Amino acid sequence: MTEYFFDQHYNDIRYGQEALNLKEFESCTFTNCVFSDCNLMGVTFIDCQFNDCIFNHAKINHTAFRTVFFNDCQIKEVNFAMSDKLIFEMHFDYCSLDFSKFYALKLKGISFNNSSLIAVDFMAADLTRAQFYNCDLYRAEFEKAIANKVDFRTSYNYTIDPEKTKLKKAQFALEGVKGLLYKHGIIVE
Repeated sequence: MTEYFFDQHYNDIRYGQEALNLKEFESCTFTNCVFSDCNLMGVTFIDCQFNDCIFNHAKINHTAFRTVFFNDCQIKEVNFAMSDKLIFEMHFDYCSLDFSKFYALKLKGISFNNSSLIAVDFMAADLTRAQFYNCDLYRAEFEKAIANKVDFRTSYNYTIDPEKTKLKKAQFALEGVKGLLYKHGIIVE
Protein backbone atom coordinates (compact mmCIF):
# COMPACT_ATOMS: atom_id res chain seq x y z
CA MET A 1 0.00 0.00 0.00
CA THR A 2 1.39 3.39 -1.01
CA GLU A 3 1.64 6.06 1.67
CA TYR A 4 0.49 9.54 0.55
CA PHE A 5 1.87 12.86 1.82
CA PHE A 6 0.43 16.25 0.78
CA ASP A 7 1.80 19.78 1.29
CA GLN A 8 4.50 18.74 3.76
CA HIS A 9 7.85 20.43 4.42
CA TYR A 10 10.92 18.30 5.13
CA ASN A 11 14.13 19.93 6.41
CA ASP A 12 17.62 18.65 7.19
CA ILE A 13 16.86 14.93 6.79
CA ARG A 14 19.30 12.26 5.62
CA TYR A 15 17.21 9.50 4.06
CA GLY A 16 18.26 5.86 4.30
CA GLN A 17 18.36 3.35 1.49
CA GLU A 18 14.65 2.43 1.42
CA ALA A 19 13.17 5.26 3.53
CA LEU A 20 11.03 6.69 0.71
CA ASN A 21 10.06 3.56 -1.19
CA LEU A 22 6.41 3.13 -2.19
CA LYS A 23 5.53 6.66 -1.03
CA GLU A 24 3.80 9.45 -2.93
CA PHE A 25 4.58 13.12 -2.24
CA GLU A 26 2.41 15.90 -3.67
CA SER A 27 3.12 19.64 -3.29
CA CYS A 28 5.91 18.87 -0.81
CA THR A 29 9.13 20.80 -0.24
CA PHE A 30 12.45 19.23 0.71
CA THR A 31 15.19 21.56 2.01
CA ASN A 32 18.77 20.60 2.92
CA CYS A 33 17.94 16.91 2.64
CA VAL A 34 20.35 14.15 1.59
CA PHE A 35 19.16 11.38 -0.73
CA SER A 36 22.60 9.97 -1.66
CA ASP A 37 22.06 6.69 0.19
CA CYS A 38 18.63 6.14 -1.37
CA ASN A 39 17.63 3.34 -3.66
CA LEU A 40 14.36 4.96 -4.74
CA MET A 41 11.80 2.38 -5.86
CA GLY A 42 8.19 3.18 -6.68
CA VAL A 43 8.34 6.74 -5.33
CA THR A 44 6.17 9.50 -6.84
CA PHE A 45 6.91 13.22 -6.62
CA ILE A 46 4.14 15.51 -7.92
CA ASP A 47 4.54 19.31 -7.91
CA CYS A 48 7.45 19.00 -5.46
CA GLN A 49 10.41 21.26 -4.86
CA PHE A 50 13.93 20.32 -3.74
CA ASN A 51 16.13 23.11 -2.33
CA ASP A 52 19.83 22.65 -1.47
CA CYS A 53 19.45 18.86 -1.52
CA ILE A 54 22.08 16.24 -2.31
CA PHE A 55 21.25 13.31 -4.60
CA ASN A 56 24.82 12.32 -5.57
CA HIS A 57 24.93 8.61 -6.54
CA ALA A 58 21.26 8.01 -5.58
CA LYS A 59 19.62 5.12 -7.41
CA ILE A 60 16.43 6.02 -9.26
CA ASN A 61 14.20 3.05 -10.18
CA HIS A 62 10.59 3.42 -11.28
CA THR A 63 10.37 6.80 -9.59
CA ALA A 64 7.98 9.42 -10.98
CA PHE A 65 8.99 13.07 -11.33
CA ARG A 66 5.85 14.98 -12.31
CA THR A 67 6.53 18.72 -12.38
CA VAL A 68 9.48 18.73 -10.00
CA PHE A 69 11.82 21.67 -9.39
CA PHE A 70 15.43 21.30 -8.20
CA ASN A 71 17.15 24.45 -6.86
CA ASP A 72 20.83 24.55 -5.83
CA CYS A 73 21.00 20.74 -5.70
CA GLN A 74 23.92 18.33 -6.15
CA ILE A 75 22.74 15.52 -8.45
CA LYS A 76 25.98 13.97 -9.65
CA GLU A 77 26.17 10.50 -11.22
CA VAL A 78 22.41 9.84 -11.06
CA ASN A 79 20.81 7.66 -13.73
CA PHE A 80 17.30 8.96 -14.49
CA ALA A 81 16.84 6.52 -17.40
CA MET A 82 14.79 4.11 -15.26
CA SER A 83 12.37 6.81 -14.10
CA ASP A 84 8.64 6.45 -14.58
CA LYS A 85 8.04 8.09 -17.95
CA LEU A 86 4.39 9.09 -17.41
CA ILE A 87 4.09 12.90 -17.19
CA PHE A 88 7.87 13.20 -16.67
CA GLU A 89 8.73 16.87 -16.05
CA MET A 90 11.71 18.32 -14.21
CA HIS A 91 13.41 21.73 -14.01
CA PHE A 92 16.88 22.53 -12.66
CA ASP A 93 18.21 25.88 -11.41
CA TYR A 94 21.78 26.29 -10.15
CA CYS A 95 22.31 22.53 -9.95
CA SER A 96 25.27 20.27 -10.57
CA LEU A 97 24.27 17.20 -12.60
CA ASP A 98 27.74 16.13 -13.71
CA PHE A 99 27.96 12.56 -15.06
CA SER A 100 24.19 11.99 -14.74
CA LYS A 101 22.18 10.08 -17.36
CA PHE A 102 18.97 10.99 -19.17
CA TYR A 103 19.40 8.31 -21.84
CA ALA A 104 16.39 7.95 -24.18
CA LEU A 105 14.01 9.98 -21.98
CA LYS A 106 11.33 12.33 -23.29
CA LEU A 107 12.51 15.66 -21.87
CA LYS A 108 10.39 18.02 -23.96
CA GLY A 109 10.45 21.51 -22.49
CA ILE A 110 12.89 20.65 -19.68
CA SER A 111 14.89 23.61 -18.37
CA PHE A 112 18.44 23.72 -17.08
CA ASN A 113 19.42 27.16 -15.77
CA ASN A 114 22.87 28.13 -14.51
CA SER A 115 23.75 24.48 -14.08
CA SER A 116 26.79 22.24 -14.55
CA LEU A 117 26.07 19.39 -16.98
CA ILE A 118 29.57 18.05 -17.46
CA ALA A 119 29.59 14.66 -19.23
CA VAL A 120 25.81 14.27 -18.91
CA ASP A 121 24.33 11.57 -21.16
CA PHE A 122 21.48 12.91 -23.30
CA MET A 123 21.93 10.18 -25.93
CA ALA A 124 18.68 9.33 -27.77
CA ALA A 125 16.73 11.73 -25.52
CA ASP A 126 13.93 13.92 -26.88
CA LEU A 127 14.99 17.45 -25.85
CA THR A 128 12.52 19.30 -28.08
CA ARG A 129 12.10 22.90 -26.84
CA ALA A 130 14.51 22.32 -23.93
CA GLN A 131 16.27 25.34 -22.50
CA PHE A 132 19.92 25.35 -21.52
CA TYR A 133 20.49 28.78 -19.98
CA ASN A 134 24.08 29.54 -18.99
CA CYS A 135 25.02 25.86 -18.59
CA ASP A 136 28.41 24.16 -18.82
CA LEU A 137 27.93 21.28 -21.29
CA TYR A 138 31.55 20.10 -21.41
CA ARG A 139 31.60 16.55 -22.81
CA ALA A 140 27.80 16.24 -22.62
CA GLU A 141 26.70 13.58 -25.12
CA PHE A 142 23.87 14.35 -27.56
CA GLU A 143 24.29 11.55 -30.11
CA LYS A 144 20.93 10.42 -31.59
CA ALA A 145 19.12 13.03 -29.49
CA ILE A 146 16.28 15.15 -30.81
CA ALA A 147 17.31 18.71 -29.99
CA ASN A 148 14.86 20.55 -32.23
CA LYS A 149 14.04 24.10 -31.08
CA VAL A 150 16.50 23.83 -28.17
CA ASP A 151 18.00 27.09 -26.92
CA PHE A 152 21.77 26.71 -26.50
CA ARG A 153 22.57 30.44 -26.99
CA THR A 154 23.90 31.18 -23.50
CA SER A 155 25.47 27.78 -22.79
CA TYR A 156 29.07 26.84 -23.45
CA ASN A 157 31.67 24.06 -23.86
CA TYR A 158 29.34 21.86 -25.90
CA THR A 159 30.36 19.69 -28.82
CA ILE A 160 27.42 18.44 -30.86
CA ASP A 161 27.64 16.54 -34.13
CA PRO A 162 24.83 17.91 -36.37
CA GLU A 163 25.04 14.70 -38.43
CA LYS A 164 24.16 12.56 -35.39
CA THR A 165 21.76 14.92 -33.56
CA LYS A 166 18.51 16.45 -34.81
CA LEU A 167 18.92 20.21 -34.44
CA LYS A 168 16.13 21.72 -36.55
CA LYS A 169 15.54 25.33 -35.45
CA ALA A 170 17.90 24.95 -32.47
CA GLN A 171 19.43 28.27 -31.42
CA PHE A 172 23.15 28.86 -30.93
CA ALA A 173 25.24 31.95 -30.23
CA LEU A 174 27.90 32.76 -32.82
CA GLU A 175 30.73 32.00 -30.34
CA GLY A 176 29.22 28.53 -29.75
CA VAL A 177 29.32 27.52 -33.42
CA LYS A 178 32.79 26.00 -32.96
CA GLY A 179 31.11 23.30 -30.84
CA LEU A 180 29.23 22.20 -33.96
CA LEU A 181 32.30 22.11 -36.18
CA TYR A 182 34.80 20.33 -33.90
CA LYS A 183 34.84 17.03 -35.81
CA HIS A 184 35.81 18.76 -39.04
CA GLY A 185 38.97 20.26 -37.53
CA ILE A 186 37.80 23.76 -38.45
CA ILE A 187 39.28 26.59 -36.41
CA VAL A 188 36.89 29.45 -35.66
CA GLU A 189 38.43 32.65 -34.25
